[in-house]
Amino acid sequence: MATSRRVERVAELIKREVGQMLLSGIKDDRVGSGMVSVTDVQVAGDLQHAKIFVSIYGSSEAKAETMAGLKSATGFVRSELGQRIRLRRTPEVVFLEDSSLERGDKVLSLLNRLSQEREKTEQTGEFDGNQAEVE
Repeated sequence: MATSRRVERVAELIKREVGQMLLSGIKDDRVGSGMVSVTDVQVAGDLQHAKIFVSIYGSSEAKAETMAGLKSATGFVRSELGQRIRLRRTPEVVFLEDSSLERGDKVLSLLNRLSQEREKTEQTGEFDGNQAEVE
């Protein structure tokens, strides 16, 4: 079992290397259909498994196409990581879509809408309990 500090270092190395591969290493055209960035990497304590969270900007079709391209490139990514990072065993790689940025954007828009409605009710002096409905 590796120490938590080592696990964090390996996760950061994987994040950096996969980011570089996304820019220039992966030749699959599907990966380039949406703008992709690595948001986080979680490595198991035994350094045998790595979950790579990616954020994809684009339409839902582009996201699905990009995820399919990334899933088909997992063997290439793992072999490249094995060459670039010195570990006894290269971890198994899994790509997962990170939708936290979209959720955060939705929460911010809801908060802004509530704030605008609150300002409007303060100006008019009226309050209707049903004004601040959340979708």
